[in-house]
Amino acid sequence: MATGDRTSNVLILVGTRKGLFLFRSDRHRRRWQTQGPFLTGEEVNHATLDRRTGVLYATANSPWFGAHLAYSPDIGETWHDPKAGIGFSAKSGLKLERLWHIEPGRPSEPGVVYCGVDPAALFRSDDGGETWQEVQGLSAHPSRQRWEPGAGGLCLHSIVLDPTNSSRMWVGISSVGTFRTDDGGKTWRPQNRGVRADFLPERYPEFGQCVHHLVLAADGNSRLYQQNHCGVYRSDDAGETWQEVTSGLPSDFGFPMAAHPREPDTAYVIPLQGPEFRCPPQGKLRVYRTKDAGHTWQPLSRGLPQRGAYMGVYREALCTDSLEPVGVYMGTNTGQLYISIDEGERWRCLTADLPPVFSVSAAVLE
Repeated sequence: MATGDRTSNVLILVGTRKGLFLFRSDRHRRRWQTQGPFLTGEEVNHATLDRRTGVLYATANSPWFGAHLAYSPDIGETWHDPKAGIGFSAKSGLKLERLWHIEPGRPSEPGVVYCGVDPAALFRSDDGGETWQEVQGLSAHPSRQRWEPGAGGLCLHSIVLDPTNSSRMWVGISSVGTFRTDDGGKTWRPQNRGVRADFLPERYPEFGQCVHHLVLAADGNSRLYQQNHCGVYRSDDAGETWQEVTSGLPSDFGFPMAAHPREPDTAYVIPLQGPEFRCPPQGKLRVYRTKDAGHTWQPLSRGLPQRGAYMGVYREALCTDSLEPVGVYMGTNTGQLYISIDEGERWRCLTADLPPVFSVSAAVLE
């Protein structure tokens, strides 16, 4: 899939409180076609395209029928459930509350798919999502009995794969923190050194931080960014230590974080006034971009409402595509979908009539 291919299409997957919507355009990203809703009436916390196979996956949650994974092999034309759904064993004493994030494996791992759930656990499939196994090394971590939920539950919401080391990955859990494995999930270590937890008696504990979203920077496997309940952070050593880079932002609170696909020093974040209010500071919806690894931040607001913008943006509702220039996409909990086709410099509202948006992800198709 070559960046810049004029035959490429861009697909945006928008998970909402009432189902999944698809938006599709050519590489110019000026005119869009809408499909959906799919999984009507279900809360789609996250949806993504598996670029290895072309299969769409969605984490669907129903207040009446529970949580299930749905997949489509034909870009939404038909939808299926796995042969064996995601769930805890009876002896665990745990009940599945919600599916949060779905993450296809690396190109070198055909069939591998991961899913993060509430209560916090990681599940793995080796057959394209048909059957699932709980990653026991994380569930059995010695600190497990002291894990506490955040306002949205005890949720494993971020799954980050090292692109060059098949044994290494990171997960973000609210409100437990970041954990890393270097042996394919057998053992896990907290990775929270330098991250504040202002709501706890100990300000810098080993774990207990409320990570809101975790992403890997481009061109490597050692730099990560995170938006936390208590600031924005960068790690240059694969999560061993974190440096706060909140200075220059109007708030240390927010949920979404996105990385540029080619520039490791470039990332995007949306500060919110919180945690009580959880709306843009001063009622101005602004996306902030750093191009120097968090040393400075630039507000990007052209085309975004700068008066009375009292909406929120959830942790999965900001993303980038891989084209040149990079497209940036953002959904709000009041149903707007904003897009930028010039790396965030200018924005337009693609639609204002969606249900509350939980997630936005983008893929470039051949």
